[in-house]
Amino acid sequence: ASSVSTSSVSSSEGPIVPGLYHHPVPEPDPARVEEVSRRIKRWAEDEVQLYPEEWEGQFDGFSVGRYMVACHPDAPGIDHLMLATRLMVAENALDDCYCEDHGGSPIGLGGRILLAHTTLDHLHTTPEYAPEWEESLGSDAPRRAYRSAMDYFVRAATPSQSDRYRHDMARLHMGYLAEAAWAQTAYVPEVWEYLAMRQFNNFRPCPTITDTVGSYELPADLHALPKMQRAIALAGNAATIVNDLYSYTKELDSPGLHLNLPVVIARREQLSERDAYLKAVEVHNQLMHAFEAAAAEVAAECPLPSVLRFLKGVATWVDGNHDWHRTNTYRYSLPDFW
Repeated sequence: ASSVSTSSVSSSEGPIVPGLYHHPVPEPDPARVEEVSRRIKRWAEDEVQLYPEEWEGQFDGFSVGRYMVACHPDAPGIDHLMLATRLMVAENALDDCYCEDHGGSPIGLGGRILLAHTTLDHLHTTPEYAPEWEESLGSDAPRRAYRSAMDYFVRAATPSQSDRYRHDMARLHMGYLAEAAWAQTAYVPEVWEYLAMRQFNNFRPCPTITDTVGSYELPADLHALPKMQRAIALAGNAATIVNDLYSYTKELDSPGLHLNLPVVIARREQLSERDAYLKAVEVHNQLMHAFEAAAAEVAAECPLPSVLRFLKGVATWVDGNHDWHRTNTYRYSLPDFW
């Protein structure tokens, strides 16, 4: 059943953005959350040496175990949940270390990201140069994390599922580069341009692996259907604007101008911060309704079990993503606009 919140209170920890169209999710299985949290920390510390000791609190505060268990309730077990959890942590490590809080910079980002992308989409080169590339894969935390997470994923996924993920990650990396280019030139994009960037700098790689995590496959030809692609894109867009809304105050507190949808609407449409934020909520709601309509259309036209399960998995991921943002009060707090 659909739900529209009219108040900023919630039954569990963390307020909901007032007026945000969303679906509540069941409380994630605590035993699974605990086990995924334990295993992902062991992987981060022992297998990929992801972070120095002083970042441990931030890693714990990310609550990635709760996040992935809520987003993938149909995963057959912990091993399948770990496929998604490692990739999520690796993606965030690259974003933090290359683009954002922990030494990131837009300057030279393209070169760093391309080399990191070869952990997912391997370099095929001559015997003379291959060893240097191999050695580079362990040269920093994001590359160690990407390489390990992808190795686990490829062993569990079909070739077409792995290729789908590589394609989605190329999209993500292109979005990072557009945002970085605007930062370098101090360009505030038009609202439609910002939304175009956010379709690529986006959560999309996460819900599109829902079939691998669920231990089945949406065949490549069905994944490629234009209407399926539209549904997937809208789901990713809605989930990503949720991040803009919940991380708004955190980003305002960071140095420099941090682009997010409320900021861009305020600048480009000459609205107050409050009115721009409320308009961004409405943009999110329109994207959610469009996703649900698009998914219903695909389901009606192609009611195959794998299609129906995949669409449900994507929708569940979107709901779990909202719930994680709402409950993660370690990272996020809402502006006082109501």
